[in-house]
Amino acid sequence: MSWQQTASLAIVAGTAGAFVWARWRRRKFSFERDTHCGCAAAGEQGQKSSIVYRARKGERPVVIVKMR
Repeated sequence: MSWQQTASLAIVAGTAGAFVWARWRRRKFSFERDTHCGCAAAGEQGQKSSIVYRARKGERPVVIVKMR
């Protein structure tokens, strides 16, 4: 086995080890990820608005913002 094969096998083994380690290590607690709260709840209580884009061939494009 040449040194190039040894080096490539070491790189592959290191990468596989990093993937296995990342899979089994304990993750830090994230409020948004673990409880599914945060941005979705804040968006429902805030103002809702919509943006409408209209563009037709040969006409000027129109952007309408509706604040509700």
